[in-house]
Amino acid sequence: MSLKTLLFVGLFAVCCAAAVFQPLWGILGYLAHYIIGPERQWWERPIQHLGIRYSYILAIATAIGVALNYGKLRFGKKLLHRHEVLLLLFVGLLWALRLLNEPTDYYTIVDHPTLKMTKVMVFGLMLTHVVTDAKKLRALLWTLVVCTLILGLQAYTAARPRGRLESVGGVDFSESNFLAAFLGAMLPLVGVLFLQTGWAGKLLCLGTGAFAANAIVLTRSRGALVGIALGLIPAILLAPKKLRLTIGAGMLVAGLGVLYVSLPDAGFMQRMKSITLSSEERDESSQQRLDLWETSLVMVKDHPLGIGPGNFFQVVGRYRPDLEGRDTHSTYFRCLTELGIPGFLFFLGICFSAVRTALQALRGAEGIPSGTGAAIRLLCYGSMVALCTFLAVGLMITTLYTEALWWLLLLPVCLERVVANQAEEKVSSLAKNAKVHAKATPGTKAVETPLASRIAT
Repeated sequence: MSLKTLLFVGLFAVCCAAAVFQPLWGILGYLAHYIIGPERQWWERPIQHLGIRYSYILAIATAIGVALNYGKLRFGKKLLHRHEVLLLLFVGLLWALRLLNEPTDYYTIVDHPTLKMTKVMVFGLMLTHVVTDAKKLRALLWTLVVCTLILGLQAYTAARPRGRLESVGGVDFSESNFLAAFLGAMLPLVGVLFLQTGWAGKLLCLGTGAFAANAIVLTRSRGALVGIALGLIPAILLAPKKLRLTIGAGMLVAGLGVLYVSLPDAGFMQRMKSITLSSEERDESSQQRLDLWETSLVMVKDHPLGIGPGNFFQVVGRYRPDLEGRDTHSTYFRCLTELGIPGFLFFLGICFSAVRTALQALRGAEGIPSGTGAAIRLLCYGSMVALCTFLAVGLMITTLYTEALWWLLLLPVCLERVVANQAEEKVSSLAKNAKVHAKATPGTKAVETPLASRIAT
């Protein structure tokens, strides 16, 4: 048994055991498992015969930890945030549409989309109830960054027999576009952690950014490039005033780095040029994407309430036999076709709610004094840009049933709870200091400062 196998087994055991006492360990272990995908690595093969369901065991251990430590969780007075309620209703809609439509005979994931989304939501609710302070939020973001570095290293050493990078990382990254979508969304988080850490952390972030950018180039994903470009808009508009010049310079350096690794790749450059080609010059892949979108609209016209989750692959062939088994190559067209107009509007509402919640967390962090508030605001900013980037990538890549999308859609709830808990701690600290001052100065009353009042509000 190799050292990597032993290391994996040891880390898995530690995360499972520690999750019972501190659920955060289970959350981080689950995220790492999803991203790296040990079942697809050579070093996991010696123990494959055991049939271990790593994600299930981690989720169960985390659930036990949440139950045992329920009284210590700081998720506020309400059990469910309004945004969490929306996502639970969305899962309910998926099940209703599944029952009302024909059975799904063909889909590209192990579980049916409704079952997978139910599992995703169970983990998502544990995530939002555990990651509720700045320390845990940083641990979460650093886990994502380290796993992104591992994906980048895997991509650097992987073989590409067909010219595009395939089958790197977890099961949701089996197709190159999905991998590129995730890596593109992680770049903003790499950037903000680079600004907040010491030299060792900065070197780690630089390496992560470089290998992630290289992996995106190797996937030759046009959708990822478009999404990253659109993600620059919120990155510029929402950048903290004191850091706008620094962030702008960082974007420029990152852009030059991408050019450095992409210009020698003739295949990548050729695919990127095809984004703006005329109808006569488009390649087969680009034209097929447009045909799929056009067919999707025809299907929506015939089925305004949707054809059912997971049914696109088997239904599209009835309209265009040459497109049978093909995906929409768009999160929004897939959602519109399978979930119908009501489901599509519901999904857009969830996206709007997520962005709104993240913006509220950003504004709330501005009211927290000292460097702590600025640090939390920067983390909120990076998470917000990551979410916007992933939603933009969805214009040309189907991410509707990928777990990473729903993590990012739920992350704003974590941000809002982090800000609320940090503000509460500041109010408590100010009140304690005021009492101490009042005792030290007889005859005076502890007066609540305007700052404390604003934070409490």
